[in-house]
Amino acid sequence: MEKLLLLEDDISLVEGLCYSLKKNGFQMEVARTIGEAEKKLGENGDFDLLLFDVTLPDGNSFSLCEKIRERGSLLPIIFLTASEEETSVIRGLDCGGDDYITKPFKLGELCSRIRALLRRSKITGIEDGCLKSGDLLVNLGEGRVLKKGKSVEFTAAEYRLLCLFLSNRGKVLTRKMILDKLWDGAGNFVDDNTLSVYVRRLREKLEENPSLPKYLLTVRGLGYQWKE
Repeated sequence: MEKLLLLEDDISLVEGLCYSLKKNGFQMEVARTIGEAEKKLGENGDFDLLLFDVTLPDGNSFSLCEKIRERGSLLPIIFLTASEEETSVIRGLDCGGDDYITKPFKLGELCSRIRALLRRSKITGIEDGCLKSGDLLVNLGEGRVLKKGKSVEFTAAEYRLLCLFLSNRGKVLTRKMILDKLWDGAGNFVDDNTLSVYVRRLREKLEENPSLPKYLLTVRGLGYQWKE
């Protein structure tokens, strides 16, 4: 049973959504403020999908979405918005949201979008809130990386890059594709030379022999590929 976190402060909407989504086979947890949602995300790293209302008593959920993505988490996020304005939609998608649905909405449409995103997340290899490859495990909820059961420390940018490779395992990612997706902590694009440094550091931390990598491979003339 997939577990969803609903961030919504409208009590009547919370009750109706929880009742209906539980009837459709989902397990539900609710937060009514951004602070409460952050606490639940910190305590429970096993959510499968997040449903975020935009405007909350203590701010807007765009900032929370950005924090989640900065940690490298690929958890699917759907925004529940009362605004159809293009700027609001763009803001939600640009900060890392996967989809949005405008209030009032039909429950059937919401369920369809939830299931579509859950299917997509399973294709990318997320299981129980974790990315796994061989003896490597990334706990997306906690932002922790374990190799053979032992914790490995990464910078925020290295962590995001690792998550990108693991969620696209077997695929050749060009340097341009990676640079388009990888941001540093200040919100600036990472340049080509810095990417080479990050790749070298990943190999030093994960490969038995960084000079002869078995997992993070260079595809000459194209980019990189993560192999199991």
